[in-house]
Amino acid sequence: MPQVKIIAKNFMDMVAALPALKLDKLYDNTFICEAVLRSLPPLAKKYVLQMLYVDVPVTAKSMEEWVLADGFSKHRVAIDRLIQLRVFLESTDRKKETSYRLNPKFQGNLQKYLVHGGVLPRDPMSSSITVRLPTLEELESYALNQWECFLLQLISSGQAEKTTNFSSSMIEVFQRGLLSQRGKEAPRLTESGFQFLLMDTNAQLWYIIREYISNSEERRVDPADLISFLLELSFHATGQAYNITTLNEVQRSIIKDLADLGLVKLQQGRKESWFIPTKLATNLSVSLSDSSSRKQGFVVVETNFRLYAYSTSKLHCEILRLFARIEYQLPNLIVGAITKESLYSAFDNGITSEQASIISFLQQNAHPRVADRAAPAVPENVTDQIRLWETDLNRVEITPSHFYDDFPSKDVFEAACDYARENGGLLWEDSKRMRLVVKADIHGLMREYLQKK
Repeated sequence: MPQVKIIAKNFMDMVAALPALKLDKLYDNTFICEAVLRSLPPLAKKYVLQMLYVDVPVTAKSMEEWVLADGFSKHRVAIDRLIQLRVFLESTDRKKETSYRLNPKFQGNLQKYLVHGGVLPRDPMSSSITVRLPTLEELESYALNQWECFLLQLISSGQAEKTTNFSSSMIEVFQRGLLSQRGKEAPRLTESGFQFLLMDTNAQLWYIIREYISNSEERRVDPADLISFLLELSFHATGQAYNITTLNEVQRSIIKDLADLGLVKLQQGRKESWFIPTKLATNLSVSLSDSSSRKQGFVVVETNFRLYAYSTSKLHCEILRLFARIEYQLPNLIVGAITKESLYSAFDNGITSEQASIISFLQQNAHPRVADRAAPAVPENVTDQIRLWETDLNRVEITPSHFYDDFPSKDVFEAACDYARENGGLLWEDSKRMRLVVKADIHGLMREYLQKK
């Protein structure tokens, strides 16, 4: 069974993937420099601050003396990260000695920020202009409902509320990797789409944002400008209103797409319009490893494979239906069971038992009373059985191959075996009868090799 894993990158991995010219252009923005500094490992932050007012390159040997011997691995990680983000510029002299210096743009803007502080390009609007703004609780509820409605749109276009209209830009993000459509048939979830639904909210958000950025050039938006605006947005205050007239035309189209995801809430007054960032927006520059924004768990799994989900969410019910048999649903309780048949259906759709899938989902969403116990959040007999049922489908692995026999001599046979082994295509050999099986991928190479022999 093919397995597809979605790698939900950290925002700074996307920044590091930009071409050098665009990355340097990004550092024209003071807030991008601060966001990058915040994202660095502790030792890398220390190096940046130590070299902030050093205008000459520092040799790699000198920097190695800054750490103890047992900290060299962390030193290497810090240096690699600084080079990836072009915070450090690496150079080699005639003696082949490596040196590092801070990126001049990054260095200059960070110096100004530390001395003079940073000022956002827009200030919050006065309460005398705006209508009643939502409270933080109302804003969080809005963001959650919007995000759930968006995911319901992914599961099935008929599941989402009819009053919700998502932008074509956001739908295209789904069409690329999470949905597939054949002819006039309705769009269906791909294997990646099924796995995506079982990810935690942070990982889902990063995946969507990553795809949104990677497809930005097709919408005639510079990825560097988009990343710059998203990172800048993370410095705005949650719950404060900001005038839309302060945005340029590209940013206005972006803000409408972000409203679909629940990252911002749009409001209209008598004369002015404004956007209100939610927690999802202000957490954009936070690492995926941060769990502060994750929702409280709601699932209880018993040793008899019964499943109880204390939730009023329609989305939760649809996600659980992907791998469990839902028996009935009360206003605040979903009751079901994990069965062999329901799991086989999930495995056929590309959902796996391990990380970023069923077991991981159940563990991450365990009800607090279960998660706080010393015992595993999901009973061991349940996790073991889920893995066993998955291995039942993977007992035999089919590999396209070619069979060779009738070799003219032992030397030719052994040479052919060595050649197949060197090219990573040897599957089986019988030295007594001089028979050989190789992968179909190297059949063409093998044929040319044997013809020469």
